[in-house]
Amino acid sequence: MPCRALVVAVCLLPLAAWADPPSSGTASSPAVASLNQRIAQHQAEVDHLQQHVGQQESASRQAAERLQQQDRTIAELRQQLKAAQQAAKAPAAGH
Repeated sequence: MPCRALVVAVCLLPLAAWADPPSSGTASSPAVASLNQRIAQHQAEVDHLQQHVGQQESASRQAAERLQQQDRTIAELRQQLKAAQQAAKAPAAGH
């Protein structure tokens, strides 16, 4: 989530300079249209980046879950190996 905020902030920083109305009157219609187009382009880019970040976060969670499952499997196999080794030693000690 902090990554999303950073992406949004970085993408919107250039717009901050454009957001202030000119002090010497109003902006012309072509300038406003151009600004609106740039805002729409930046918003589309932000949306795309947020979607990409969401996909990466989801993939990261899935990878973490797979690693946890592998850790559980390894722990179980170690226990089985230890039990098998102890079972193999037990008859030899009885003779």
